[in-house]
Amino acid sequence: MPPTPPPPARRGPSASDLLHGLGLLPDGPVLWGSSLRSARPGVFVVEVPAPFAAAPIDFGALRLWLERVPGLGLDGATPTPHELAARLGTYWLPGETVVFIGSTAKSLGGRVRALTATEIGDRQPFGSAHRLRLLRDVPKLRIWWAETGAAEEYADALFGAFAAGVDPTWVARLPDHGLVLPFGNVEAPDGRKEAHGLTDLFRPDAESARTPGVPASGAAGGPMTKPSARAKAAAASRAAAGPRPRRVVPKAAPRPAGGVLPPTHLTGAGHEALRTELAELTTLRRPEIVARIKAARELGDLRENSDYQEARREQSFLEGRVAQIEQMLHDVVLIDDVERTHVAGMGSTVLVEHDAVEEEYTIVGPAEAKPAERRISDTSPLGRALRGAAAGDDIVVKAPSGDRHYRVLEVR
Repeated sequence: MPPTPPPPARRGPSASDLLHGLGLLPDGPVLWGSSLRSARPGVFVVEVPAPFAAAPIDFGALRLWLERVPGLGLDGATPTPHELAARLGTYWLPGETVVFIGSTAKSLGGRVRALTATEIGDRQPFGSAHRLRLLRDVPKLRIWWAETGAAEEYADALFGAFAAGVDPTWVARLPDHGLVLPFGNVEAPDGRKEAHGLTDLFRPDAESARTPGVPASGAAGGPMTKPSARAKAAAASRAAAGPRPRRVVPKAAPRPAGGVLPPTHLTGAGHEALRTELAELTTLRRPEIVARIKAARELGDLRENSDYQEARREQSFLEGRVAQIEQMLHDVVLIDDVERTHVAGMGSTVLVEHDAVEEEYTIVGPAEAKPAERRISDTSPLGRALRGAAAGDDIVVKAPSGDRHYRVLEVR
């Protein structure tokens, strides 16, 4: 086994330094495989305990990778462990201890647990950082984290701060035209990827079979949870075709156990409006913002670049809305064709009397609720009280200002 490379003369910012530099309050570190006790969203940074002049690659791990993934290729051919080490070594930044930057909009503890549980050659549960498994003394890797509701924005800022702290002489030597990333990351927040020449990085199985010879992004869930180019193209195709809606049942099914999200109830008009919005966001707004980010990057120092910061904020909001719409359309239930009965339910229009004044309400899902237009959510206090009511029924809605009494006059 080759000796461990000597430490370099220069040392870059630590994980704690990067987090503190952005005004975050970092927690940690914990060692690889240890429990990270946080169920909140945030960012996390993985670092080696000391800087190295060259990549501390474990050749035993490389051989295991080739054994588990016999189809792995390098520039179209089957590599030897030394050839793999040489290629990966071109992406090592001497003096830098930070080797991975990640984020999650859900649970930091869950994301890091998935990261450390993923074996060499496996795409799931978190294949994005497969390179970390190739380093020597993986159990000595340290993980710092910071909780924040703006995980994506801070992760982007961490990438920028990391790149700004790298020795410029090494940036010029990077093989991908100055794409500066921690060793474990292969894709930048703006979508640029390393041209590392590796294909079929993961074991083929029922969940992760890929087309042989297609370059792998290594981003199954990604450090930023942003879709790859292939995933974006597939999403655009799905948006154009539209999801296949299910026919509604008179009553919505109760929320399933185990955290599974309930279906989204929409009218036909609401369904079409969401599809139109998704197509506009993915085919028009997204390319515009990406172009603005690219132009802003060319202006220089990102830390003082207000155009870049504003474009990144817009991109964050856009991607969040895209993810929200895609989730809503994933398992949509149309309520237009519900079989009307004498009792109020999803899609019903109900005429009520309140304080000697007649009012008409339509019961819809939360996605289409517009109280000012008398379109109320079935989960609102009034919506819940009306469901199951028939003409002639008296209902009571409890409100902070006191009970409100309604008489149901008509259901249609």
